[in-house]
Amino acid sequence: MATTIQVSSDLVEELKNRKMYDKESYEEIIWDLLEDSKELSEETKKLIKIAEQEVREGKTHTLEEVKKEFNL
Repeated sequence: MATTIQVSSDLVEELKNRKMYDKESYEEIIWDLLEDSKELSEETKKLIKIAEQEVREGKTHTLEEVKKEFNL
């Protein structure tokens, strides 16, 4: 069920500024903002900790190494 909400002109301008492409709806923008404020899942938190540990252990590749590996 769709509904109408009332927002200030300042908020409309802010939403317009956040559009990533011309046809993006205000609903899509609001959903993206809500997603950004949600708590990370336990699985995501676990993967972040693993990645942080790998960085501390030096298990990383420079951009130059990756380019060389893929002949870029």
